[in-house]
Amino acid sequence: MLGQTEWGTLMLVNDSLTFSRADSFCRGQFSSLPTLDQSKDQEGALELIRQTGLRSPVWVGNPSSTASKPVALSKQYLQLSALHFPKESRDGFTRVNMSFLALSSVTVCVRVQWNPEWKEVSTIFSYAAPVFTNEFQLRGQVDMQGRILLALIIHGKHLPYKAFFSNDGAWHHICVTWCRSSGDWAIYVDGDRKDMGSGTDTSRDIYGDGIFILGQDQDSFGGNFTEPFFGNITDLNVWNITLEKRHVHAINACSPMTKDMLFNWNLDHLSSHPVVKEVQVFLFCPAVHQQMELQDCKTLQGWSNQLPLFGQTDCSDLLPFICRSSRERYLKMKQMSDSRNSHPTAFMSHLMKHSNKTQAVLGQQPSELSSLAQASALLNISVQALEDTQQEGLQPTDMVSLIQLLFLAADVPIQPLTDATNHSQENMKELGQHFISVADSIICEDNALKWQAIKGVVNGPMDVVKSIDRMVTSLSPHLLAENDHLTIHSPNIKLEVQQQRLQEGSRGSSFCGPETEKHANIDCISVPHQKIQDLRNNGFHKLTLVNTWYGSLRPLFTPEENITMVPTVTDGSQRYLGTVLGSSVISTTVLGDDQPVSTAVHFQLQHRVQNPTGTVYDPVCAFWDFSLIPEAGGWWNTKGCEVVSKQYGYTVCYCNHTTNFALLLQVYEAQRSPENEKALQVLTFIGCGVSLCGLLFTFILFIAVGVPKSDRTTVHKNLIVALGIAELLLMCSDWASAYEAACFVVTALLHLFFMASFSWMLVEGLLLWSKVVSVNISEDRRMKLYYIIGWGLPVLIVGVTLAVSVDEYKAQDHCWLNVRSDTIWAFVGPVIFVLTVNAVVLCRVVMVTVSSARRRAKMLSPSSASKMQTFDLTWAVTRPVLILLPVLGLTWLCGVLVHLSVVVAYIFIALNAFQGLYIFLVYAVYNSEVRNAIKRIKEKRKALSFTNCSQPTSFLPSQRAPVTSWGHSPLTPSSPETSETSGPPSSSSTSLVIKNESFRKESFVTFSLKPASGNQVVLLTGFKPSGC
Repeated sequence: MLGQTEWGTLMLVNDSLTFSRADSFCRGQFSSLPTLDQSKDQEGALELIRQTGLRSPVWVGNPSSTASKPVALSKQYLQLSALHFPKESRDGFTRVNMSFLALSSVTVCVRVQWNPEWKEVSTIFSYAAPVFTNEFQLRGQVDMQGRILLALIIHGKHLPYKAFFSNDGAWHHICVTWCRSSGDWAIYVDGDRKDMGSGTDTSRDIYGDGIFILGQDQDSFGGNFTEPFFGNITDLNVWNITLEKRHVHAINACSPMTKDMLFNWNLDHLSSHPVVKEVQVFLFCPAVHQQMELQDCKTLQGWSNQLPLFGQTDCSDLLPFICRSSRERYLKMKQMSDSRNSHPTAFMSHLMKHSNKTQAVLGQQPSELSSLAQASALLNISVQALEDTQQEGLQPTDMVSLIQLLFLAADVPIQPLTDATNHSQENMKELGQHFISVADSIICEDNALKWQAIKGVVNGPMDVVKSIDRMVTSLSPHLLAENDHLTIHSPNIKLEVQQQRLQEGSRGSSFCGPETEKHANIDCISVPHQKIQDLRNNGFHKLTLVNTWYGSLRPLFTPEENITMVPTVTDGSQRYLGTVLGSSVISTTVLGDDQPVSTAVHFQLQHRVQNPTGTVYDPVCAFWDFSLIPEAGGWWNTKGCEVVSKQYGYTVCYCNHTTNFALLLQVYEAQRSPENEKALQVLTFIGCGVSLCGLLFTFILFIAVGVPKSDRTTVHKNLIVALGIAELLLMCSDWASAYEAACFVVTALLHLFFMASFSWMLVEGLLLWSKVVSVNISEDRRMKLYYIIGWGLPVLIVGVTLAVSVDEYKAQDHCWLNVRSDTIWAFVGPVIFVLTVNAVVLCRVVMVTVSSARRRAKMLSPSSASKMQTFDLTWAVTRPVLILLPVLGLTWLCGVLVHLSVVVAYIFIALNAFQGLYIFLVYAVYNSEVRNAIKRIKEKRKALSFTNCSQPTSFLPSQRAPVTSWGHSPLTPSSPETSETSGPPSSSSTSLVIKNESFRKESFVTFSLKPASGNQVVLLTGFKPSGC
């Protein structure tokens, strides 16, 4: 019965199924159980029920329910206190310190770890009343097959040993129930009902005021213990009601059940014999993280005032149900169904030849696939039909029918292993082989265009992958009943199931796809050895691994369906085009003691996309998340996955969970050719070398020539040191990239010294601003502030960045900050700030210079004022820009535009790689202070050379010459010429240096006045070079 609503199509299925089977059937119809949270859906459901006259409840979906998936191992364990009953003593027991009332119903649950070496009868617990000792008791014994058989004693009646669990030394959860009104009893093991019956004494309750003992049988009230238990016991809980199966199943997963509880596990309420010791244990408890709900499944009970009445019903009840799908999907499915019925395809014709019942099964009758035998027979017939239609190939309608078959077969209820007597491992292997063969025929590359035809019905090829995961996971105990390893091959799928007992030194697990001609086992996935040891340390005894490789899924994801992802930040050399699936899909499922657990894995996958000319790819590790977009069947996700290494042709990844993995390739259009890239690298290296030499020579000149000390020269020196070290590290970064530790250190130092370079560029701007705009701050205080900005701020930025994101600090393939994370902003952010401030400073300087040039122009004659004003204004703008660009770092503004053109990239590298040479020319070669200092040094050296190399000649005056009186004049200390010829300060002589124009250019004459016998004597000395 169908009903149309504004939101879609509703289908009422009047075939009663359990909730899980109803949900499975709807999935097979490419629909789902509706939540009926929309008024239009409610009206449609009401009309359907009225038309059919249905009065029973129907299954509907729960909006809060999510698809179950493995939970991380660390989140599935609960630490509990347990009691250890040692084998060395038969006296151990524990008493529950509470008084029990008479019980008309009772449930006792306990977790036990049986000592595998003990083979005799043991009592797990016993309850004795004053008037009857064997009132309620649970005991166990080992049978010939090595199993622990369990039996109840109620009112002294010993029930048969039928329920059992394996004597494997693992923890097992046991629950026993009894109800007086019905006389029914049951024994549950690990959440499943293993034995049940009736016919017990219903004439009375269980007596009250009794004694509850763990680990011993009471042959007398509270004493005379026999049949001791050896092993560990924990989590004893007692209720005065009879719990149902769904409650026991939830309690087995550690969900709390406090209603009507008489006793909750607490060591403070227990008294133990001295030989019984308290120990701490870890129990596998999925419900600790995934809170398993104890309420029943959601049903639509009826209507009241045109509003739906929802209720809860046991999920195992058989009820009709409603499936909901979109209107477009329903119409397309109906069109395909009509076409298949009116014009059977070649595949369907061959299928009908092999079995007349096939059409009914492919007509989606839910009760037709209720057993493995039926599923196996239908899969076998489908494989035969596929072989007969290899030439014709599958049609879109055939693919939809086969996908529905896989859905139904994957959800067939699996009977316990001991009950599957009619299915040997060989039969199970054949069933698995046929399942994989059918799936392979659907996802082969030849059907890529046909997948587009069924896109409106089927979510995509990952629906087939999901069916394989469900089938193999549920069937794995049967597949490995006789052997520990099974491999199934098909052209596009490789399946491997392996099992091992966990023990000390258990090996790691590795699985690889089929070998190719060019590469051997390039697609591989592995569970690290340490993770397997963690499973053993957490109490697991058996490990099952289900690994699958899919080689043909990539062509089924069309390039037009671009995968939405945030592109990697680039340096402008590439333009992001999109993201595509670029590898095979590989998966692993980990089962610990047949329970799904999630653990970390490593995998490597080959790149299967050819690089067209002008494009490059950047691999991203990803997995298919079925819960990400449920209505679309899921989508790619990268959470918890990271790239370990990138090699030529393949990539190695790490993910912290298990699922279906692949490589997504981010496609970029190369903005620069390989020749340009090589030329830019060479230009950068040469420029850094020249720049480093220029900075070194500039620093040496500042020190050697004695440039007068000032705040400006101090700032210049610090900038030169920071920039020089940064460029030296940049030249060494290629060498360091081959060593992980060295590359990390170089990255941190590059970050530090480039940040220091920009910080001192900021200081250059602040200093220039202080010269242009009056700032009332002393030079000493100003320099302290400059040192804090120049060196303290970079150290702070680098230190905080390392502390916050040390794991994502360095890029993967070179020694620089990681541009894929926010770490790069620890460099880009401060740089943008510095460049902004310095741009403002430069504008201010240009404005002041232009103003001064205008004032000078006004002083010129009117005839030449216009011409001079134009020249002065042009020079007033050009001169400060040329002088200040290298120290203010404004050439880095070109870095924002490098993605526009390769010419801009060349300009950017030329301006910044040769920044040191530019500083050398502007602040050393053409610096007036440096040139004046060099001139003074030359003059000093000339004076010294004449003093050391000349021969003096004395000219004594005639005795008849008149005595001339000379005045004393002090020497000027700043005169390099007089400082070289003056005597000691204590001398009373006076010298006068005269340049004699009649001598050669290099000759000097010195007149000295010396006192002699009270008279002034004039001594004339002439210095003449003698071949020096």
